[in-house]
Amino acid sequence: MTDTPETPAAEGQQPQMKLQILGQYVRDMSFENFLVRKGVNGEVTPDVQVQVALDAKKRQVEHQYEVIAKFTITSKNKADQAPLFLLELEYGTIFHIENVPEDQLHPFLLVECPRQMFPFVRRIVSDVTRDGGFPPLNMDVIDFVALYRQQILARAEAQKAQAPTN
Repeated sequence: MTDTPETPAAEGQQPQMKLQILGQYVRDMSFENFLVRKGVNGEVTPDVQVQVALDAKKRQVEHQYEVIAKFTITSKNKADQAPLFLLELEYGTIFHIENVPEDQLHPFLLVECPRQMFPFVRRIVSDVTRDGGFPPLNMDVIDFVALYRQQILARAEAQKAQAPTN
């Protein structure tokens, strides 16, 4: 019989993080095709802009969080800035998350969770633009870390602007 001593590394390890998608849904979606309503005059060269807003909240069930990603996608003709289409999409996902340290939970919800959601959003955007009469829009990968940092800086600037000066 041999003794197997506990390794110090095993004693100090944190429990493994758990992330599971419980459900996904389109909360709201709108697609406007301006090109069809107005008609086409000459060559059209699209300029596509994507804006993203993220929100996350704890649900009443333990370890469950809801993350909402709001996408506003506009396409305009480069030549005359005439609108071609507007797609607004609010996409929600319910996550089960365990063993994420409290100080890391906020960035986790607004960076890692949207990364998990993105392939599904990309597919919806591609299908809707194709079904709307345009070539399918295959969105570039979004840097959610940079987006999170921009939101933190914007909040800090807003708080700084609201702070009373002596």
